[in-house]
Amino acid sequence: MLRRLRKWQAPFRFHIDYSRSCYLHDNAMFLTIVLKAKLQMEEKMKQITTRQFSVLADCGKIYQFMLDIYERDWRNGVAAPFFEYAYSSFADWMDITYSYKNRIWEDDGKIVAFCFNESPVTDIYFSLRPGYEELAPEMIAYADAHMPIKGGEIQLILFGGQDALMNAAKQAGYDQKTENWDMQFDFKDVLDYPLPEGFHFVNPDEYDMDKGSKCCWKGFDHEQNEGPWDHQYEQSGYLLQVAPHATSKLAVFIADEKEEYACYAGMWWTPENKLAYMEPLCTIPEYRRRGLASAALSELYRKMKPLGATHMTGGVHDFYKAIGYKPAVKWTYWRKQ
Repeated sequence: MLRRLRKWQAPFRFHIDYSRSCYLHDNAMFLTIVLKAKLQMEEKMKQITTRQFSVLADCGKIYQFMLDIYERDWRNGVAAPFFEYAYSSFADWMDITYSYKNRIWEDDGKIVAFCFNESPVTDIYFSLRPGYEELAPEMIAYADAHMPIKGGEIQLILFGGQDALMNAAKQAGYDQKTENWDMQFDFKDVLDYPLPEGFHFVNPDEYDMDKGSKCCWKGFDHEQNEGPWDHQYEQSGYLLQVAPHATSKLAVFIADEKEEYACYAGMWWTPENKLAYMEPLCTIPEYRRRGLASAALSELYRKMKPLGATHMTGGVHDFYKAIGYKPAVKWTYWRKQ
């Protein structure tokens, strides 16, 4: 009986040894794969190059990069129209004299990251292609060392989901100070507010740029702060109309019975992302709280949904929530401790 047990034990011992051998072999293979992946990553990092942004040469390239990495919650950075709207407003509120400080990261010629200032120039934004999160510390360090400082410090604007950048900001001594939520309207819902009596939508083919500029001047309260409309910043309105990806024919103007423009809702249709990017929105003071803005956005909804839009941007104001918008993009604001 003992002999038989030993006969059974021999192959059993061999089986155990063999399994252990396979286990060690598998671990060796796993370590080899990990080391190989690490070497590939290091090799990949060797292909990363940086250069400074050029307004004349790079706006189109950055726009395409932002289209490629877009997510509805802006986890990879701002939407492409956000950038184009800002850099088309250099005749008015956008200061592009510091744009040379913006930096681009490329991997073998493909843009993978972008650090840029907006308005004010001390507000710094980051766009980062998924899979390149290892660049986050370098991007934060660059912003900290080179971006324009007015009033003593810069402010980092980071969006919910930009975890690598947030962690890098913390390591660099930044703390989150505040946050808010930008709202979007989901086109699965219905936006249908009526146009108040005594007003009408302006035919896009009959749009009057002078009236439109005056509407924005009054609608953003420049009149009460800077005086009556006298064709100030007229060039800015023109530049926004002729921006490379502007879709001004889709914008909505509402006029009163005297054909004076009372409300304006701009539209930057971005079909690649199915995004109805609404900017700006304003109503002149004498016609506020009459439902013009909600009627204008409802008209945009009716225009954009048949084109394939799935969502439309808004803002942080409670007005948007009241008409059916929902929180979608978390903005966080970071400053040095």
